[in-house]
Amino acid sequence: MKLPNKVITYNESIISKFPIVLSILRNEDCKAIELFNQIKNRIEDIDNFLDVLDCLFALGAINLNEQTRRLHYAI
Repeated sequence: MKLPNKVITYNESIISKFPIVLSILRNEDCKAIELFNQIKNRIEDIDNFLDVLDCLFALGAINLNEQTRRLHYAI
């Protein structure tokens, strides 16, 4: 997980990707693969994408609707 520190800048960290994901989910619920396809040009790889989702879920910013398997904005 890339967090900002002396070596990793804020822009290289996963925290800088939070607003990108949240702005998409604020407008529409998405499946994870749909969301990844929308932001894959702004994120390095699938591992970082999953780290972003993990952090946002742990913070309570997003939830997963288990029936539809779609992520949605929870704040």
